[in-house]
Amino acid sequence: MMAANGSLSLADIYRARRTIAPLVTHTPVVPSAVLSRMMGEDVFLKLETVHPTGAFKLRGAANRILSLTQAERRCGVVTVSTGNHGRAVAYAARYAGVRAVVCMSALVPENKVQAIRELGAEVYIVGQSQDEAEIAARRLVTEEGMVLVHPFDHPQIIAGQGTIGLELLEDLPELRCVITGLSGGGLLAGVALALKTASPQVRIIGVSMEQGPAMYASLKAGRPVQVKEAPSLADSLGGGIGLDNRYTFTLVQRYVDDIVLVSEAQIAEAMVHLFRSERLIAEGGAAVGVAALLHGLVPQLSGLIAVIITGNTVDMEMFTRIVNGEYKSATR
Repeated sequence: MMAANGSLSLADIYRARRTIAPLVTHTPVVPSAVLSRMMGEDVFLKLETVHPTGAFKLRGAANRILSLTQAERRCGVVTVSTGNHGRAVAYAARYAGVRAVVCMSALVPENKVQAIRELGAEVYIVGQSQDEAEIAARRLVTEEGMVLVHPFDHPQIIAGQGTIGLELLEDLPELRCVITGLSGGGLLAGVALALKTASPQVRIIGVSMEQGPAMYASLKAGRPVQVKEAPSLADSLGGGIGLDNRYTFTLVQRYVDDIVLVSEAQIAEAMVHLFRSERLIAEGGAAVGVAALLHGLVPQLSGLIAVIITGNTVDMEMFTRIVNGEYKSATR
């Protein structure tokens, strides 16, 4: 899976695309007339919301699970998730006929927990943070011999998410800037590797929420650090990157051009914009790129821009409150 120099290669991402083909389709890019007019540049939205699980995470989970040996499949898989990755693991595991356990913190919204259970996975609610849930997942690896499907820090996960970069290159050959949410870094690392390898002039912008931006804090410190988690509209971007991070921290450090932070109010505004102006339902973590554009937070914009809309698995009761301007009550 690894190139000779010990890092992922573009070939790994092409291999991932072949592996995940039974479960993952090429997702559309659509022009945004409103954002293009506001930015003075062509802006396209990459709709990862069309996956059957509602989010991009299916790419990495499918690549990891469909690459397991028969012996590993018999052991079953376990993961830790803030929602979307767990749903993707449950979906891919059901397709492969593999037992799946998803460990989650109590901060994960109930709609995401229920969606995972409906796909046949076992859900363990553990503690108040992603780190606590990860400890429980690793205990199952040690005690029961299950295979860990890490939410971001694994070459096959990164390569699976990187297939988005291949699709962007094919659909938007004049692409000059990609903006996407940044959490553990699997998405940004994979997409950036694909784009920077094939088209080095493309700028990669990561966007995190102000409340507990783990990768941002780690890059500022020059090493992986822990951050305090807090409820956020961008709940899918929550959690740490792991103090023993092996892959994503280095890849993000190498390839990212800029990282910006957005507030809860800015995230809510972006969710409303996507609904009213683009006719899209997006969860908070999927709207952060648009939030950064709406508030002029991305420096030196020039040329064709793509924003990855990463998922739509938002509780619709909460979403209605956000659209009605009641986002403060939604984040309590």
